Amino acid sequence: MRYLHTMVRVHDLERSLHFYCNLLGMKEVSRKEVEKGRFTLVYLAAEDDYERAESERSPELELTYNWDPETYSGGRNFGHLAFEVDNIYDLCQKLKDNGVIINRPPRDGHMAFVRSPDNISIELLQKGESLPEQEPWASMENIGTW
Repeated sequence: MRYLHTMVRVHDLERSLHFYCNLLGMKEVSRKEVEKGRFTLVYLAAEDDYERAESERSPELELTYNWDPETYSGGRNFGHLAFEVDNIYDLCQKLKDNGVIINRPPRDGHMAFVRSPDNISIELLQKGESLPEQEPWASMENIGTW
């Protein structure tokens, strides 16, 4: 058995691609428009997984955009997506500067949580050892849920 992908449904494909690609740094591996089924599938991979995802089709994040409006309700039973990052402080600052709420700031220099435009919980983990605690992150409070 091998892991292939995680699928999440998105309301606004362009807004979601901006979040996952421009802000988190993922890359689009492939896209499939299914006119008969009225949906679009976009497969993304983390930068360090991109070459592997192109050849093996894993590990990937599948964004499913249904052309006809639907209401999706998320539950904590889904859990979260997790990404290892080179510098958690730099990425959290970039996200914050672009209007993303840092629900659980990286107070410990190791872990943070944010939410995608479709309210999917995203865990960010510092690659390697935790970074030394630093402000403003060390004294930030949690916002909302993750």
